Amino acid sequence: MAREQISKIAYKTLQQGKSIAGFAHKEVTSRIMNLILPDKKLKNFSIDKNLLIQIQKSMNKLREEDWNDAENNIYPQRLLFDEPWLRYLTQYPKIWLDMPNTWDRRRKQNFEDLPKSVDKENYPQYYLRNFHHQTDGYLSDFSASIYDLQVEILFNGSADSMRRRIIKPMKQGLRNFSDRKKSSIKILDVATGTGRTLKQLRGAFPKEKITGIDLSGSYLKEASRYISDLNGDLIELIKGNAEELPFQNESLQAVSCVYLFHELPRTVREKVLKEFFRVLEPGGTLVLADSIQISDSPDFIEIMENFYKSFHEPFYCDYINENINSKIEEVGFNNIKTNSFFMTKVWSAIK
Repeated sequence: MAREQISKIAYKTLQQGKSIAGFAHKEVTSRIMNLILPDKKLKNFSIDKNLLIQIQKSMNKLREEDWNDAENNIYPQRLLFDEPWLRYLTQYPKIWLDMPNTWDRRRKQNFEDLPKSVDKENYPQYYLRNFHHQTDGYLSDFSASIYDLQVEILFNGSADSMRRRIIKPMKQGLRNFSDRKKSSIKILDVATGTGRTLKQLRGAFPKEKITGIDLSGSYLKEASRYISDLNGDLIELIKGNAEELPFQNESLQAVSCVYLFHELPRTVREKVLKEFFRVLEPGGTLVLADSIQISDSPDFIEIMENFYKSFHEPFYCDYINENINSKIEEVGFNNIKTNSFFMTKVWSAIK
């Protein structure tokens, strides 16, 4: 019992430390960049005291949920402490060095500053942009190398805790196939990026076959390095588009998708949902995680509005107002459930 209490204190201390570091980084960099490259179009974002209290309560609730799931063996407790510190140490100076470029791109509203070597014919038009003013968009090794730390800073150290919210509904959904060998269960992680979600899934599903698919070769390269210590026989990375998944009809038992939908136009979101439905076997589970929406998180409207004003997220405003539940139902899914955790909303549904 004492050991569990010490572990919980260590976990909360770790999370609080990351949260403070995230807030501090954003405050310091914002002040410095506004001195070097003042942006008259974008005012400094100051958070109301009551909103700060709401944020803290929401983060505490997320951490409690995260800890309880580990304690209830939804996933191993070691995932709570799985932080790539050495990788972050090498990434952090890169973020600082790149900041003037990012800030200047934001100030000039330059959204098409991509590497000249990119063959634009290989990507959909909506993808060819600097989402959140990211250098090279998602199309370079440099971008992939600093992405995970950028996300951790953005979410004040809570990114992994939010990603793990997909695991519990996926485990519940996969009970539909409890009579099968775990090695025959196939899980697909769409928009797997640098592999952070993939590694979380592997921790919770050690025997199932897991595939990660992404449109960026650079991000898949980073993912390959990141998951190199995992079971290679049961994990695979594929380059591909979520609009045309390279899988046969009804060939998968679970599909996860984290932080993709807010970066897709509405028509593409619907097309991707139809692809998820197509590749899932009857009884299969879909679990989506993305930004909270106005309908379920009205207290955080100010944060959501600031997000699409401060970052280049052209489809975000439409996303936070769309009824995703009805779209999931229209495609053919049932047993749709939703829940929100801090800045992330999770949907689960059964085919």
